[in-house]
Amino acid sequence: MKKAVSRHLDTLVRKHGRLEDSRTAMGEAFAVMEGSFRNGGKLLVCGNGGSASDAEHIVGELMKGFRLKRPPEAASLKRLKGRMPDTAGLPGEPVPPCLYGLQLGLPAISLVSQTALVTAVLNDLAADAVFAQQVLGYGNPGDVLLGISTSGQAANVTRAMEVARTLGLATVALTGAGKGRIRAWSDVVLASPSSVTDEIQEDHVKMYHTLCLMLEEEFFGPESETEG
Repeated sequence: MKKAVSRHLDTLVRKHGRLEDSRTAMGEAFAVMEGSFRNGGKLLVCGNGGSASDAEHIVGELMKGFRLKRPPEAASLKRLKGRMPDTAGLPGEPVPPCLYGLQLGLPAISLVSQTALVTAVLNDLAADAVFAQQVLGYGNPGDVLLGISTSGQAANVTRAMEVARTLGLATVALTGAGKGRIRAWSDVVLASPSSVTDEIQEDHVKMYHTLCLMLEEEFFGPESETEG
């Protein structure tokens, strides 16, 4: 395991000992997501209620800087010079400083945000198809679907996981202690030891923040040595 990954997992367990049993699965989830991003894949995320908010939160941490700054290469920004009226400069001038506010991101899409599409699916298809329809449209082999369900029983999340597995996506579940049906379609299960919804959600925040930290350091931090 990479030293940086091990360090973040050590910190998680030290601060939140109740999650010690999730350490191995956390490492597996990191490996799945890291491999997908490394090969040009993306992360799709879905959940209901509070878990929908978590889906949004995860995407926010991945698509821009979390703890680290992620400035793009200056050369890539030079293509924007002259195309943005409020930042255009004279020939030979350096790229306007405001362009450097852009940050590199890891491609992630929240499936809970598409209001027009979600309501159309609810009206025209079925309630449990709202995420599955998007997985079918967005998903490609090598992508990852992260399905969040505190009970593990959410029908729309489970259906999305089933479609994802069928299409060749990797699947990661973020759930609770209950033996919900989402587990049957999950390559990796990240489970809170609790069966109480708010406690599960609190554990989920700790787990996905750690995953986001590990991924950010892997792609945007100093090169980390691996343990051999």
